[in-house]
Amino acid sequence: MNPAKHDAGSRLPAVAGPAAEVPDTDAEFLAEYDPAAFPPVALTVDLVVFAVANKVLHVAVVERGAQPFRGRWALPGGFVGPNENALAAAHRELAEEAGLDLGQHRVFVEQLATFSAPDRDPRMRVVSVAHLVLLASNGETLPPLAAGTDAAHAHWAPVHEVELATLAFDHADMLSMAVERLAGKMEYTTLAARLVPEEFTLSALRDVYSAVWQVDLPAGNFTRKMRPSLAPTGGKVQSVGAPASLFTVGREWISPPWSRPQP
Repeated sequence: MNPAKHDAGSRLPAVAGPAAEVPDTDAEFLAEYDPAAFPPVALTVDLVVFAVANKVLHVAVVERGAQPFRGRWALPGGFVGPNENALAAAHRELAEEAGLDLGQHRVFVEQLATFSAPDRDPRMRVVSVAHLVLLASNGETLPPLAAGTDAAHAHWAPVHEVELATLAFDHADMLSMAVERLAGKMEYTTLAARLVPEEFTLSALRDVYSAVWQVDLPAGNFTRKMRPSLAPTGGKVQSVGAPASLFTVGREWISPPWSRPQP
């Protein structure tokens, strides 16, 4: 290979146009830049927070105490501050609106999707970064919620009983997407274990599957399917009959994956 030929061919093409019309430095460009030339867009976060109790999947919702949609149920969320990123805003808004400090719980958080329909918020153009949040519970009780800022009330609602049409903004779409995201990932990962304590019984994990998928899974089949992805801790807890062994997650993937039963 001819090095000279190779170097010449790898050069980027020159930018067309008169150089005098283009600022020489970023500082000069920014001095002339006018952000008001573009329509304003605000950034918010919304949180779909799931927890399981008594074999029921619950979602945290708040009653809006201010307009727009005053009196309607909504997911917790709010505007991203000028000096914070979306994840930091998600933690702050959940604490302010629902009284949930994620630092005090075993928790899993991931971005769900960006919702950017031009008319999704009547106030102005607002883009929301929705997050999926899974809170571990003991299977019987849920972390307490406390309304704050512009929320009038906050409570846990059974997911499969929520009337989607009653939710404010496009939160019905967010909730539906989050349920499907969780249900789908439970087919091939051990994500369901994020909804139970770090050490758990197979029965407790099976309750999570039943709550999300809305089906009853036979205990024997469930054990055979999940056991290769779990690791025994050596501990036991008292249950009806013989003590139940405790497990933790051994690997992230379920192989082969579940074929999700239809409810």
